[in-house]
Amino acid sequence: MIAPKFTKLSILMAAYNEEETLRICVAAVLAAPLPAGIGRELIIVNDGSKDETWEVMQGLAAEHPGIVRIFQQPENMGKGAAIRRAIAEMTGDLAIFQDADLEYDPNEYPKILAPILDGRADVVFGSRFAGAERKVLLFWHTVVNKMLTLLSNMLNDTNWTDMETCYKAFTAQALKAIPLFSNRFGIEPEITAKVALNRFRMFEVPINYNGRGYDEGKKINWKDGVAALWFIFKYRFSSKYCDAGKVTLDAIERAPKFNRWMYESVKPWLGKRVAELGCGRGNLSNFFRQHETVMLTDYRDDYLDPLREKWGMKRNLTFAKLDMSQREDYAVLTKFAPDSVVFLNVLEHIEDDRAVLKNLFEHVPSGCRLAILVPFGMSLYSEFDKELGHFRRYEKGELEGKMREAGFNVEHQFYFNKAGKLAWFVANTLGKRKSLTPLQLRIYNFLTPAFRVWDKIAPGTGLSTVAICRKP
Repeated sequence: MIAPKFTKLSILMAAYNEEETLRICVAAVLAAPLPAGIGRELIIVNDGSKDETWEVMQGLAAEHPGIVRIFQQPENMGKGAAIRRAIAEMTGDLAIFQDADLEYDPNEYPKILAPILDGRADVVFGSRFAGAERKVLLFWHTVVNKMLTLLSNMLNDTNWTDMETCYKAFTAQALKAIPLFSNRFGIEPEITAKVALNRFRMFEVPINYNGRGYDEGKKINWKDGVAALWFIFKYRFSSKYCDAGKVTLDAIERAPKFNRWMYESVKPWLGKRVAELGCGRGNLSNFFRQHETVMLTDYRDDYLDPLREKWGMKRNLTFAKLDMSQREDYAVLTKFAPDSVVFLNVLEHIEDDRAVLKNLFEHVPSGCRLAILVPFGMSLYSEFDKELGHFRRYEKGELEGKMREAGFNVEHQFYFNKAGKLAWFVANTLGKRKSLTPLQLRIYNFLTPAFRVWDKIAPGTGLSTVAICRKP
């Protein structure tokens, strides 16, 4: 895998009543070594401090203009709220959390960032308990940390050794993809759960830790430990861990019978060399990859990278980044020369769908087929469609007309998932739901054999329409 290029590290710091240590801590952060070619910015958010923290911050910003950037919360809202503000203000393509005291050593930044910089990770935690030389810590504080980490690991199916560590590093793309809500120290179990739910590539490295006592200004207490128990459960089962499209793809993964049905509906027209556009989490790619030669494409690295790791050794598979809104990206199709191009539940996400079809006509070989499935019926358009980023649901003959306009010959059209129309209308159009849950998809998966029979015998339209066309 080619290591990504990064240019700036955003160091995100929440500060509350840290006038005594802040200046020394900032000096250490600014003096810390960074890998070659990486610049830095330090974003400090004053969380309603009651001492002289804000005045110290103003002095630091004046001394280091453009590097130290400071922001003020209207009142004390908690570490989580301050970190959310810092994330919103960051401009780097890498990020790391840094406390405003001297418990964590900024000289360890290079070690923590290394798995990200060499392309192995999206998220790295620095662990105080993973085998490094370490300072002897408070016993009960350590016990509680390990208990909370164990519970988090059990629920999230991970094996972190230190969930509550401050040192958490991210690619900016990964961090900004996580919606965060915790105000206080619940941010730690929230991030840990949502990193796992997003299936980011996770690494852990050992770090040293110079823990403070409560008489030295340590702020987390037993109430935060009790609250963490609740947050571990709350965020493990939250559906708000990324954008609605990704959540929906994860839910659909729980419906393999439904995915197989979708694949088998277009399989007769695919041929040996198949290119899938918008492969997403790979729910359908798992079926397409059974063909002789397959190229999987998407515009999102956070979709492609896990699939590369999972299937990269398969000799019949290639991967390519392709943004369907960018004409130059289609060159990978010309080189691949597919027998068919398939994209299911993708075209509705692109505003200029005519341009997509014209670009495909220009870049695929003669005789190549397109197999396209899109949602049908604007009367069913709902808030959930908006959440998913759908620009439209297609009306009768609309997709086929746009195919002909682009130069293709339309060979087949049929409706898919007729039983789903009623469920969609009740849940999303009438009920205003904005998400699909894994339970809903498990039920749907169980009923899929009956729905397949219903599609064959029932008249009328479906929740989706499928069109097959061919380049002359």
